[in-house]
Amino acid sequence: MSIASMYKESLLNRLFALRALGDKTFDQLSEEEMYFRPEDGSNSIAVIIRHLHGNMLSRFTNFLVEDGEKSWRDRDAEFTDERVPKFQLLSLWEDGWACTLGAIHAMSDADLERTVTIRGEPHSVVDALNRNLGHSAYHVGQIVYLGKVIRAGAWKNLSVPLGQSKEHTAAMRRKFGQEP
Repeated sequence: MSIASMYKESLLNRLFALRALGDKTFDQLSEEEMYFRPEDGSNSIAVIIRHLHGNMLSRFTNFLVEDGEKSWRDRDAEFTDERVPKFQLLSLWEDGWACTLGAIHAMSDADLERTVTIRGEPHSVVDALNRNLGHSAYHVGQIVYLGKVIRAGAWKNLSVPLGQSKEHTAAMRRKFGQEP
């Protein structure tokens, strides 16, 4: 397997994992909780979803041939408190991920050596993809944190529960044939 193929596979795995964290958070929240803002000036989960959707569509529609900041994108509108039903927010979430993952799946190894622009600034494709990974991780982290704050004691942990790290590590080592 080429280094380009390994990079693409690794990137897709990381993006799928981020999307799953968001999905597992949304499963725990009501429609009203999607709009919770801890204080004035902070973003709700709904706002973060709209922002990620706009960013992903803008960056990955015609990814290799058009600037990543599309003229049709209204970034400022992504940060409004407009309320829509939860199913519409989840549809935006899915649309953004489908666009992003579809564009990455469609790339050849040679495409990773190309250059794209974002707001006119040239980026290697690898840098643009890493930039997106960082942006997505930043906002999914916010979503998970807000979900945990909202649900408080009713939150269902999405990773290794506190106090179970050693057991988890031992189980992973057994799974991969590296028993302690």
